[in-house]
Amino acid sequence: MNTACPACGVAVVPGYVRCPKCHAALAPGPARTLRPVGDPGGTAVARKGFPISAVIVALGVLAAIILLFGVRGGGKPARPAPVAPVAPVEAVAPDPQPRVVAPAAAVAAPVPVPRPQDPAAAAADLERTLRGQRLWGRVEISGPRLDVRSGSCADPAMRSAIQGTQRLLRSAGLTKLRCLEQSGAIVFERDL
Repeated sequence: MNTACPACGVAVVPGYVRCPKCHAALAPGPARTLRPVGDPGGTAVARKGFPISAVIVALGVLAAIILLFGVRGGGKPARPAPVAPVAPVEAVAPDPQPRVVAPAAAVAAPVPVPRPQDPAAAAADLERTLRGQRLWGRVEISGPRLDVRSGSCADPAMRSAIQGTQRLLRSAGLTKLRCLEQSGAIVFERDL
């Protein structure tokens, strides 16, 4: 049920307040109701005043920058303090009795003699060596025998690690070494 615009005669769907072509006011019909004048509707947003908070923030940043450069100071660096002159060194009188020094060839270098080590310290050293080579193992002392429990007993690096600490182990009074798997099976046994 279309109605016609009284000004231009265009067909207008009921519900329009103004004509879509000439914008003439349409008379309210039985289905139309007038809205109150105080509520314009639509998407219009009320205008706000000047953004004073933005100005305050900008002034605060500007003051911080000025303060930063003002505190740092500028210009020339401070001169170092003058250094006091060094006192002269007194001369030392030569010794009236000359010293006789033995020739270097006549003095023999002492031969290092391995002193007996603590077996626990030697076992700890072997365990550190194994850990350093990532051959994770636990070392236990059983009298004059050393038991190494490791999953890497078959690894060739295990034998070279033991060979490197063999002298220390022997000086600690240990005579045999067994390498055991985690399950307890003996992989190898050797004399130190």
